[in-house]
Amino acid sequence: MRYFIELSYNGTGYHGWQMQVADKSVQEVLQTGLKYKMDLNEKVTGCGRTDTGVHARQFFAHFNHPISFTNEELNKTVYKLNGYLPKDISAFRIFRVKDDAHARFDAISRTYKYYINQLKNPFSGSFAWTYRNEFDVAKMNKAASVLLEYSDFTSFAKLHTDVNTNNCKITDAGWEQENGQLIFTITANRFLRNMVRAIVGTLVEVGRGNITTQDVHKIIQSKDRRNAGISVPAKGLFLEAVSYDWGKIVGDF
Repeated sequence: MRYFIELSYNGTGYHGWQMQVADKSVQEVLQTGLKYKMDLNEKVTGCGRTDTGVHARQFFAHFNHPISFTNEELNKTVYKLNGYLPKDISAFRIFRVKDDAHARFDAISRTYKYYINQLKNPFSGSFAWTYRNEFDVAKMNKAASVLLEYSDFTSFAKLHTDVNTNNCKITDAGWEQENGQLIFTITANRFLRNMVRAIVGTLVEVGRGNITTQDVHKIIQSKDRRNAGISVPAKGLFLEAVSYDWGKIVGDF
């Protein structure tokens, strides 16, 4: 039987989601918890990979288990699991899905948010990049709209990764400003490693007046990571939501 688990985590103390040889990962901690509380001996497969220090408000993973659990048993398992997991990882629910459902490949879209504090903030400073600068948000939004015109984002991709294509379909990208924060929201069917942080680093340069919207076109068309902006700090990045066609992957059990 296949199950999905929904969780969230503060990525500060982890080297990303993916299991590492020597460094602590979210996947490793979750698998250990499920082994103790659910007698799970299978691998847990995530809906994607978050980099070191990146957070997730919503994250899904799947695993196989030989036992068909009732909903009541699954709810009890979530309660027990949260008692085991450290305070920076929280499980919300475990539920049965079709045997061929896949947390990564069945995801329709993913939404990320990036937070920039324009003022020193003692409450959100650990989860935002503090950058005291004046930004032209209108120009940043105009440049962000350029992203929807392209599919090849090699210019924002981490070099020497094992992906087969750098093509992504971005359906939404834009900035909003509230309470001394700049918040960037971007939705796509998939993302490349370091992609959002490189995009933010580039759009910040637009907001500072160092480059133009036309320059963003040229950067994307160049397919050269060296032409894009810096990779902004990981602590401001959140995987905000993952969407599925639940009717296709959840059966009647």
